[in-house]
Amino acid sequence: MKIIYIETERLILRSWEAADRVPFAEMNCNDDVMRYFPGKLSVKESNAFVDRINTEFEETGFGLFAVEIKATGEFIGYVGFHRFTFDVPFSPNWEIGWRISDKFWHNGYATEAAMACINFAREKGLSDKLYSFTAVPNIPSENVMKRIGMTYQGTFMHPALADGHWLKEHKLYMIDVSK
Repeated sequence: MKIIYIETERLILRSWEAADRVPFAEMNCNDDVMRYFPGKLSVKESNAFVDRINTEFEETGFGLFAVEIKATGEFIGYVGFHRFTFDVPFSPNWEIGWRISDKFWHNGYATEAAMACINFAREKGLSDKLYSFTAVPNIPSENVMKRIGMTYQGTFMHPALADGHWLKEHKLYMIDVSK
């Protein structure tokens, strides 16, 4: 059963459906989509990721929403929340994040959906602050952070990546959603 959490002018942010797994796996093995991640995901790894997303929804009532274009019903990726607990001074906390298929880039979808998520977080009292972070070279994702009103907090070394890895240094952004 599809649960719609958020609607925007052009998008629906909803629960995940079985049919989302194929296009999501295609995204996760796409060189352009995964450029700023440690590696592409196999179909098995992609499906396990969806399973973790669904488990987080069951445990918290929030998560990384599947995003579809309202006019066509096409699945384009995810935007939403993830509870992170890795070893950094600002953890544990809630991240707002996104991954959109490159077929749909440059349409403002990540920004539109993320703004709706920020409003949702405020309405639901999800947290006082939301964080977003990305590898230093990932300027497109950083630009979304700026467009949605997040403020730069500095850099940190992501503990899940090996020392010397070209993506280890991350930029950190934050937004106060308590207001």
